[in-house]
Amino acid sequence: MSGKLVRIVLVAVVLCMVTLPAHAAGKLVAAVLTSDLPRYREAHRAFIKALALKGYDQSNVDIILQSPNPDPISWSNTIRKFNAIGADLIVTYGAPATQTAMREVEEAPVLFVDVYGPIETGVTRSLTTTGRNMTGVSSKVPMVTLVKAVMDIKPVKTMGVLYNSREAGSVVQLKEIKRVASQQGFAVVEANVSSHAGLDAALNSFLSKVDCIYVAESSLACRSFEKIVHRANEYKIPVISQMPEASDKGALVALEVNPAEQGQIAGDYAAKILGGRKASQLPVLTPKKVDLVINLRAARALDLHVHFQVLSLATKILK
Repeated sequence: MSGKLVRIVLVAVVLCMVTLPAHAAGKLVAAVLTSDLPRYREAHRAFIKALALKGYDQSNVDIILQSPNPDPISWSNTIRKFNAIGADLIVTYGAPATQTAMREVEEAPVLFVDVYGPIETGVTRSLTTTGRNMTGVSSKVPMVTLVKAVMDIKPVKTMGVLYNSREAGSVVQLKEIKRVASQQGFAVVEANVSSHAGLDAALNSFLSKVDCIYVAESSLACRSFEKIVHRANEYKIPVISQMPEASDKGALVALEVNPAEQGQIAGDYAAKILGGRKASQLPVLTPKKVDLVINLRAARALDLHVHFQVLSLATKILK
């Protein structure tokens, strides 16, 4: 071996001796998005910022973010990779990724974000104790508030519901709409939509049968929201939802949690867990910032008049 080559090898060995202890002393946080949606990205940015404010930044923690294909196999493969690299904390955005982590995670604590109905989806036993090495942030909102707001603007006899049976939160929302329907006295026509072709077929089928459309959360519905609103507007049918940014995309009424606040809460919790707290000892939290949004632009497009008493209930009005 030449003298030059020996020097190169020695330098490499010294570098490894210097960097390995620093890496071993740091923490590894691995995060996975159920799908690559703006709401999850916004929450994750707030998560990183909140974690840094608690003293966990690039100097002492590595954060890996994965956005696999939105299907069970891809979610499972991602979580298994997190197990293999020895993540100190696994963060999951959305119910499907969280449910996958429940099955696949071996030792690391799990911190979930933006899970609608963590009790109803089986993620946790209660909001005070999960019964597992996990905790997180719920995005559940009172569905009856959303429905009553739209019924104060326009009477609803038949509510069309677009949902995706592959996403647990979407199914929970369908059940809640049905429960509210039985209380408020309107019928529900549901459409299980998991593809663009299925969405087109559903809209063609029930646009002539309903007088309002509720869009449950799903990756497909989020990406196709403007299309849904456009088709509904052709029939003068209002669209409502609880997905973040639904009002900006044309919903007449929306009840929206703040993704950034969810990320901030998760960041504070992550700091506690990395500092030694057990995830199971931390209660599931719900964001305090929930906006009831009335979209007057959408109302004008639908030739609907919004009474002052309805506007007075709104926390945000789009003019």
